Amino acid sequence: MPSADYQDISYELALKLRDLEESQKLSKERLLLIGQNLIESQEKNISEVTELKKQVQDLTMEIKRMKSIMGSLTEEVSKSARKEELNILERQWKMFEPLEFVRMDDLEEAIEGKLAKHHHQPEEQKNFWSGKL
Repeated sequence: MPSADYQDISYELALKLRDLEESQKLSKERLLLIGQNLIESQEKNISEVTELKKQVQDLTMEIKRMKSIMGSLTEEVSKSARKEELNILERQWKMFEPLEFVRMDDLEEAIEGKLAKHHHQPEEQKNFWSGKL
């Protein structure tokens, strides 16, 4: 019965070979799925990194623009007067009250007008103040 032993052995080898082929086929399919997932994940990561780079560039440009605006504002503020300075100028304006100043010609006219009015008054009114000083 040696031929029956060979048949049993060849049957067992055929089963083991089929199991190995099936296992190899499953491993190959898994490897292909892993590779496909890896490629998809890499593409997704690349697109996300590209988007992040674009956002960083946009933010960098926005920061530069804001720095420029801040510089301009700082320059304008340094050129303008502060509230304290305006208060000082207002106090000086009020001290001098330029609208209250009288020109010498106007003052002389007013004095001459008063003197002329005083010379035309009756004698009793002129002496009214004379003893009271």
